[in-house]
Amino acid sequence: MHSVDQASWDAAVRHLYRDATAYVATGARRHEDWVLDFLAVTARVPDPRGWAVVDDTARDPDREGFPAHPFAVHPPGYVAPRLREIDRDSAEDLLLALTEEGCTLSDLRHFDESPDELRAMARTVLARYGDEATYHTNVSKQGSAPGTLDFTLEGLGYSPLSTLVEDCGRVVVTDTEVGLFWTFADY
Repeated sequence: MHSVDQASWDAAVRHLYRDATAYVATGARRHEDWVLDFLAVTARVPDPRGWAVVDDTARDPDREGFPAHPFAVHPPGYVAPRLREIDRDSAEDLLLALTEEGCTLSDLRHFDESPDELRAMARTVLARYGDEATYHTNVSKQGSAPGTLDFTLEGLGYSPLSTLVEDCGRVVVTDTEVGLFWTFADY
């Protein structure tokens, strides 16, 4: 995996999630149980590097008194079983599938860039987290091998973690950071 600078990462994140109702943020990893850090990131802790945050619900009046909104407030024991580990290739596909509601790779047709150019942006985003990162999701598009997702499957399954109708996301976990890439729909 290549290294990435802040400008490249920020540009890729802002471009990929320009049309989604998204929450993309990273926080410091402070606990052995990274789910505690996941919950901290949903409550809007600052990015440890000062890199871009995409928070399309920042000005939502429903956040008044509830900093995690639109995420529902759940204990770690509720969240942990709803986030299953996936492999890096599935994490890359999921990052692209999250660019609009519905969590499908067919959304890529809305971009002017080729699929290869979009995948290069996804790899730029993943590069921040290094080769040792693990990836987790609440999306249920189980592939043929354990830990894989299959985006050719019809329909969308996920374990809700928000107060909205649809929330699909991916968590990236390293020894020092926990990153969230989440999109929402409220039909």
